Amino acid sequence: MMSHEHHRKKAPKKVNVAIVTVSTSRYEQKMRGENYTDESGDILMNGILAKGYEVVYRDLIGDGIGQVRSALLALLNRSDVDVIVFCGGTGITKSDLTIEAVEPYLEKRLDGFAEIFRMISYQKVGSAAMLSRAMAGVAREKLVVCIPGSPDAARTAIEILADELPHIIYMVKS
Repeated sequence: MMSHEHHRKKAPKKVNVAIVTVSTSRYEQKMRGENYTDESGDILMNGILAKGYEVVYRDLIGDGIGQVRSALLALLNRSDVDVIVFCGGTGITKSDLTIEAVEPYLEKRLDGFAEIFRMISYQKVGSAAMLSRAMAGVAREKLVVCIPGSPDAARTAIEILADELPHIIYMVKS
């Protein structure tokens, strides 16, 4: 049996990431041609690039099962994408449907990501961390990650994932 150190040595050096921010208010600004900010998307992109990975796709979409699933399916069909990160729509309001859109397509869940994410969040925000439905899983040999839309959530996700991405991608494709 191979150790995780052996897997890391065999892991790809190049990891291609797609970032999809899910926010109805910013999406409406985008559609009206207004200026908008995507601080969380910027944090994810900069963290990924700082680790030497590539951002091969970035978009901003509105909340809703239809838009999220459409983005997910398009990205699952791309051969140049290893990791898909959805940022936003993971809370518990009626409009937070990212999890419901993504979960049926996951072949395997990585519950450890969510556990670590909430543990780190708990250290920062206390019991409010239980409101996060952050999750990760595997679909069609790609890592799919869903995180809250806050800048702190983006930083936390990079903190957890960045060093493990090549290892995860190696395992997913094995």
